[in-house]
Amino acid sequence: MVEKQVKGKVLRIVKGDITERETEAIVNPANNYLKHLGGVAGAIVKKGGSIIQEESDRFGYVETGQAVITSAGNLKAKYVIHAVGPKWGEGQEREKLASALKNSLFLANEYGLRSISVPAISSGIFGVPKELVAEVLISTAIDFLRERQTSIELIEFCLFDDETYEIFKEKLAQFFE
Repeated sequence: MVEKQVKGKVLRIVKGDITERETEAIVNPANNYLKHLGGVAGAIVKKGGSIIQEESDRFGYVETGQAVITSAGNLKAKYVIHAVGPKWGEGQEREKLASALKNSLFLANEYGLRSISVPAISSGIFGVPKELVAEVLISTAIDFLRERQTSIELIEFCLFDDETYEIFKEKLAQFFE
Protein backbone atom coordinates (compact mmCIF):
# COMPACT_ATOMS: atom_id res chain seq x y z
CA MET A 1 0.00 0.00 0.00
CA VAL A 2 1.16 3.49 -0.87
CA GLU A 3 -0.43 6.76 0.29
CA LYS A 4 0.04 10.40 -0.60
CA GLN A 5 -1.60 13.50 0.87
CA VAL A 6 -3.47 16.01 -1.30
CA LYS A 7 -4.77 19.06 0.60
CA GLY A 8 -5.14 17.00 3.77
CA LYS A 9 -6.94 14.16 1.97
CA VAL A 10 -5.51 10.68 1.27
CA LEU A 11 -4.82 9.19 -2.14
CA ARG A 12 -4.04 5.47 -1.73
CA ILE A 13 -2.93 2.62 -3.97
CA VAL A 14 -3.75 -0.88 -2.66
CA LYS A 15 -3.63 -4.38 -4.08
CA GLY A 16 -6.69 -6.46 -3.32
CA ASP A 17 -10.26 -7.45 -4.03
CA ILE A 18 -12.49 -4.38 -4.36
CA THR A 19 -15.50 -6.37 -3.16
CA GLU A 20 -13.76 -6.69 0.24
CA ARG A 21 -12.96 -2.99 0.69
CA GLU A 22 -14.51 -1.22 3.66
CA THR A 23 -14.82 2.18 1.99
CA GLU A 24 -18.27 3.74 1.92
CA ALA A 25 -18.46 3.26 -1.85
CA ILE A 26 -16.76 1.09 -4.41
CA VAL A 27 -16.70 1.83 -8.12
CA ASN A 28 -17.87 -0.76 -10.61
CA PRO A 29 -16.33 -0.45 -14.11
CA ALA A 30 -19.66 -0.87 -15.89
CA ASN A 31 -20.87 -1.24 -19.45
CA ASN A 32 -23.47 1.12 -20.93
CA TYR A 33 -26.40 -1.17 -20.12
CA LEU A 34 -25.22 -1.89 -16.54
CA LYS A 35 -25.35 -5.63 -17.20
CA HIS A 36 -22.91 -6.97 -14.60
CA LEU A 37 -21.98 -10.30 -16.16
CA GLY A 38 -18.23 -10.78 -15.81
CA GLY A 39 -14.99 -9.31 -14.53
CA VAL A 40 -15.18 -6.86 -11.63
CA ALA A 41 -18.87 -6.14 -12.30
CA GLY A 42 -19.77 -9.83 -12.14
CA ALA A 43 -17.77 -10.29 -8.93
CA ILE A 44 -19.54 -7.31 -7.32
CA VAL A 45 -23.01 -8.70 -8.06
CA LYS A 46 -22.01 -12.26 -7.13
CA LYS A 47 -20.79 -11.13 -3.71
CA GLY A 48 -23.19 -8.22 -3.16
CA GLY A 49 -26.34 -9.95 -4.35
CA SER A 50 -28.95 -9.57 -7.08
CA ILE A 51 -30.26 -6.30 -5.57
CA ILE A 52 -27.32 -4.51 -7.23
CA GLN A 53 -28.37 -5.76 -10.68
CA GLU A 54 -32.04 -5.07 -9.95
CA GLU A 55 -31.29 -1.46 -8.98
CA SER A 56 -28.97 -1.07 -11.98
CA ASP A 57 -31.70 -2.26 -14.37
CA ARG A 58 -33.82 0.77 -13.40
CA PHE A 59 -31.32 3.11 -15.07
CA GLY A 60 -31.42 1.60 -18.56
CA TYR A 61 -28.69 2.97 -20.82
CA VAL A 62 -25.88 5.06 -19.30
CA GLU A 63 -23.62 7.16 -21.53
CA THR A 64 -19.88 6.50 -21.57
CA GLY A 65 -18.20 8.82 -19.05
CA GLN A 66 -21.26 8.94 -16.78
CA ALA A 67 -21.86 7.25 -13.42
CA VAL A 68 -24.87 6.14 -11.38
CA ILE A 69 -25.20 4.87 -7.81
CA THR A 70 -26.96 1.88 -6.26
CA SER A 71 -26.94 0.23 -2.86
CA ALA A 72 -24.21 -2.35 -2.24
CA GLY A 73 -26.31 -5.28 -1.09
CA ASN A 74 -24.23 -7.65 1.03
CA LEU A 75 -20.91 -5.89 0.39
CA LYS A 76 -18.98 -4.11 3.15
CA ALA A 77 -19.41 -0.82 1.25
CA LYS A 78 -22.71 1.07 1.50
CA TYR A 79 -22.89 1.99 -2.18
CA VAL A 80 -21.73 0.87 -5.60
CA ILE A 81 -21.03 3.65 -8.08
CA HIS A 82 -21.28 2.29 -11.61
CA ALA A 83 -18.88 4.21 -13.87
CA VAL A 84 -19.03 3.62 -17.61
CA GLY A 85 -15.52 3.89 -19.02
CA PRO A 86 -14.50 3.91 -22.67
CA LYS A 87 -13.52 1.01 -24.90
CA TRP A 88 -10.06 1.30 -26.48
CA GLY A 89 -10.34 2.57 -30.05
CA GLU A 90 -13.68 4.38 -29.74
CA GLY A 91 -11.99 7.78 -29.54
CA GLN A 92 -11.57 10.37 -26.78
CA GLU A 93 -10.65 7.60 -24.32
CA ARG A 94 -8.68 9.96 -22.07
CA GLU A 95 -11.55 12.45 -21.73
CA LYS A 96 -14.22 9.75 -21.26
CA LEU A 97 -12.14 7.96 -18.62
CA ALA A 98 -11.55 11.20 -16.71
CA SER A 99 -15.27 11.97 -16.94
CA ALA A 100 -16.22 8.51 -15.58
CA LEU A 101 -14.06 9.08 -12.49
CA LYS A 102 -15.11 12.73 -12.02
CA ASN A 103 -18.77 11.79 -12.19
CA SER A 104 -18.16 8.98 -9.67
CA LEU A 105 -16.48 11.43 -7.30
CA PHE A 106 -19.28 13.98 -7.78
CA LEU A 107 -21.83 11.29 -6.79
CA ALA A 108 -19.79 10.26 -3.74
CA ASN A 109 -19.57 13.91 -2.68
CA GLU A 110 -23.29 14.47 -3.34
CA TYR A 111 -24.04 11.57 -0.97
CA GLY A 112 -21.64 13.00 1.63
CA LEU A 113 -19.35 9.98 1.47
CA ARG A 114 -15.88 10.08 3.03
CA SER A 115 -14.20 7.15 1.23
CA ILE A 116 -14.28 5.53 -2.18
CA SER A 117 -12.40 2.63 -3.75
CA VAL A 118 -11.82 2.65 -7.51
CA PRO A 119 -10.54 -0.12 -9.81
CA ALA A 120 -8.54 0.36 -13.02
CA ILE A 121 -11.60 1.40 -15.04
CA SER A 122 -11.52 0.29 -18.72
CA SER A 123 -8.23 -1.61 -18.38
CA GLY A 124 -9.80 -5.09 -18.53
CA ILE A 125 -12.04 -6.27 -21.34
CA PHE A 126 -12.41 -2.67 -22.62
CA GLY A 127 -8.69 -2.78 -23.49
CA VAL A 128 -7.45 0.69 -22.52
CA PRO A 129 -3.69 0.43 -21.77
CA LYS A 130 -3.04 0.25 -18.03
CA GLU A 131 -0.41 3.02 -18.14
CA LEU A 132 -2.95 5.41 -19.68
CA VAL A 133 -5.64 4.35 -17.20
CA ALA A 134 -3.29 4.92 -14.24
CA GLU A 135 -2.18 8.33 -15.50
CA VAL A 136 -5.71 9.58 -16.20
CA LEU A 137 -7.33 8.23 -13.04
CA ILE A 138 -4.60 9.44 -10.70
CA SER A 139 -4.36 12.91 -12.26
CA THR A 140 -8.17 13.24 -12.21
CA ALA A 141 -8.30 12.26 -8.51
CA ILE A 142 -5.51 14.72 -7.63
CA ASP A 143 -7.22 17.54 -9.53
CA PHE A 144 -10.56 16.75 -7.87
CA LEU A 145 -9.06 16.90 -4.38
CA ARG A 146 -7.08 20.07 -5.14
CA GLU A 147 -9.90 21.98 -6.82
CA ARG A 148 -12.99 21.18 -4.75
CA GLN A 149 -14.38 21.32 -1.27
CA THR A 150 -15.47 17.73 -0.75
CA SER A 151 -16.67 15.30 1.89
CA ILE A 152 -14.28 12.73 0.42
CA GLU A 153 -11.28 12.13 2.69
CA LEU A 154 -9.94 9.00 0.96
CA ILE A 155 -9.74 8.04 -2.69
CA GLU A 156 -8.11 4.67 -3.12
CA PHE A 157 -7.28 2.74 -6.23
CA CYS A 158 -7.77 -0.95 -5.55
CA LEU A 159 -5.89 -3.09 -8.06
CA PHE A 160 -6.35 -6.82 -8.36
CA ASP A 161 -3.08 -7.94 -9.97
CA ASP A 162 0.61 -7.21 -9.37
CA GLU A 163 1.22 -5.68 -12.80
CA THR A 164 -1.56 -3.08 -12.49
CA TYR A 165 -0.65 -2.35 -8.88
CA GLU A 166 2.98 -1.64 -9.86
CA ILE A 167 1.92 0.59 -12.77
CA PHE A 168 -0.35 2.67 -10.49
CA LYS A 169 2.37 2.89 -7.81
CA GLU A 170 4.89 4.18 -10.38
CA LYS A 171 2.42 6.71 -11.82
CA LEU A 172 1.53 7.99 -8.35
CA ALA A 173 5.21 8.46 -7.52
CA GLN A 174 5.70 10.46 -10.76
CA PHE A 175 2.98 12.92 -9.76
CA PHE A 176 4.73 13.59 -6.45
CA GLU A 177 8.36 13.90 -7.67
